[in-house]
Formats: sequence, structure tokens, C-alpha cells
Amino acid sequence: MPDSNYLDAAVPGMPDVRYFIDGDTSLFLQHGLESAQRERELLGPQGSEAGLPPAVFLAISGGGDNGAFGAGLLIGWSETGERPEFKAVTGISTGALIAPFAFLGPAYDEPLREVYTEVSPEDIAQPRSFLDIIFKDSAADNSPLWALVRDYAGQEMLDAIAREYDKGRLLLIATTNLDAQRPIVWNIGEIAKSGHPRALELFHSILIASAAIPGAFPPVMIDVEVNGTAYQEMHVDGGTISQVFLYPPSFNLEEASAKYGFERERTLYLIRNARLDQEWADVERRTLNIASRAIATLIQTQGVGDLFQIYLSSVRDDVDYNLAYIPSTFNAERERQFDTAYMNQLFDVGHQMALEGYPWEKYPPGYNPTD
Repeated sequence: MPDSNYLDAAVPGMPDVRYFIDGDTSLFLQHGLESAQRERELLGPQGSEAGLPPAVFLAISGGGDNGAFGAGLLIGWSETGERPEFKAVTGISTGALIAPFAFLGPAYDEPLREVYTEVSPEDIAQPRSFLDIIFKDSAADNSPLWALVRDYAGQEMLDAIAREYDKGRLLLIATTNLDAQRPIVWNIGEIAKSGHPRALELFHSILIASAAIPGAFPPVMIDVEVNGTAYQEMHVDGGTISQVFLYPPSFNLEEASAKYGFERERTLYLIRNARLDQEWADVERRTLNIASRAIATLIQTQGVGDLFQIYLSSVRDDVDYNLAYIPSTFNAERERQFDTAYMNQLFDVGHQMALEGYPWEKYPPGYNPTD
């Protein structure tokens, strides 16, 4: 695709299902206004007279197998009877895999529990040979993850998402367009409502792409077209650019609400599937060990930066900010990625903390304006 035309690329038959989160926010605004109008229509006269009810947002970060923490927290929250229905849910990477279950509510808690407590490394990927690693596009074949996604995120789930979209609720998932080096946010409800015969296939591709760690898992090629000419875009883990997101930073929610008459109380719950303190490790003086540790450090720092960016947007837009993360007291060892025993221990931590009433943080790490 000519680099000057990538902004015009659209999914065939589904032209308005995605946004550049760092670009023009007009379509995002349009979808937001339409969702609020659907809410108002559903409420009838009450929606016009009393205004819209409080809106609760949920943002779920990346974190690989650490997503077991977020899954446990959500399910424990359901069991307390205090988990709200979320107006909008966003997800990146492992957060993208959690997001549809979280969006559809407690009725989907059991399959969410299964995904994060019963899977093994073999259910996620299969290692490739040394030659395959050199000549192919990743170190592992993630066919097992594709099978898992197709099993748990079928047409029934997509139809349920469409019904909730009709009520004015939003499910947004981010991937990274590696060709353009830019984040893409996908409106899953718009895809679900499109009625397009390839909507389910696109849904699966987005979920897999958002969790496709570059180099470890194969990228996902998504079909697009520009002025009638077909191309393919390469999409990988949304966490390549951002660890968690709520809405475009350039989008002023408070200003738009006042301008279009959709003012309401808003609350954000943000689940960071990682510890926020630094984890010490004895790094071997070898190229791969050093590179791996440096990348992990970059991701950790990027994740903290995302929490601050969202906090600043929340302050500007009068959104009540609430943050959850893996406690520093959790120090279980994992033998390898997606170790079932490790994930069960982490799930139990999130679950128990929710049952006890999770102590949501009101500020990002290391910051307290009252000090």
C-alpha cells in the first residue's frame, strides 16, 4: 500500500469499525454520541427528563499470563454483588482477551475463569524449530490460541455483543498497525452489528492480533482496501504502542458532553495486569538475556506512563479514577510463560482481594497531589 494512502484504508464491507487513536477523533465522537442517544432512547421519557445515569468505564491492560489477576478480580467482584455494568470496556493484549467476557458481565464469568485457570502453555502456542525461527515470522506457532479463541468467542458471543451495542454500550480493542507504526482501536459492537459474513472472522483476527507479541507469535494480516484496491495490513500486539487505553488523549470528553448535552457522572476502573514496583533480577551477561531484560524494563516504564496519561485525561474530564494492580507481595515463581500453577495462584490473589473489597488506588504510582 502506498504510504500516503494508509489513512484511507478500510475493511471491505465494514468501513467505519475502527479509529487511529492518535488521529482524527470525529468518527470516535460520532460513535460515542450515537451510543448515548441509544441509551437515551432505551430509557424513554426518563432519559430526557432525568438525564443519563452514571457511566462506568473499565480499561484492562496487557500482561500476558498476568491477565489471570484481572480475571480473578472481575470474578471476585461479581461474587460480591457490587460489580457494575460497564458503559464501555477497553482491552489491549491479554486485556483484549478478557474484555469481551468483562463486557458481557457475570454470565460469562465461568468461561473467563476456565481460560485463565485451566489453560497450559500448549493451549497457547507451539515452539518452532531453530530454522523456522530464522526463516519464518515468529518463534512460535499460535494455532492453539486461534483454536481457543474460536472455541470461546463464537457467533453466540458476537451476537450478545451486538445486543449490548444496541443498548448504547461500547467494546473497544486495540491492535498495532505495524506497517503504519500506529495504534488502531476497533469498535467491536459496530463489527457485530454489521451483519457482514466475515464479521466473526475479523473479531477473531483482532483478538489474536492484539495478543500477538512481535517475534514470539505470528502477526495477523488483515484485509483492507483503498479506492477499490485490495491490500493487507500487518497487525500485532496493541501493547507494542500502549499497555492500556481509555479513549484518545486528544478527545475532550467533558467538553463534548457539555456541547452535545450528554453530561453525566463518570467513573473509571483500570486493571493493570502487572506489578507497579520494580522487580529485581540477576541478569546474565548474555545478549538475549540483556535484550529481554531491557524490553521488559521498557514495557514496565511504558505501562506506568500510560497510567499517568489516563489519569491526566480523567482529571481534565471529571472522571473518577480507580486503579488496580498486582500487589508487590505476590512473588510466585513460574516455570515458563502461561504456567497453569502460576496463573491459578495469581487468579486467586485477584479473586480474594476483590472479595475483601479491592482497595482501588485514586492516583497513578508515586503520585499523590495531597502530599
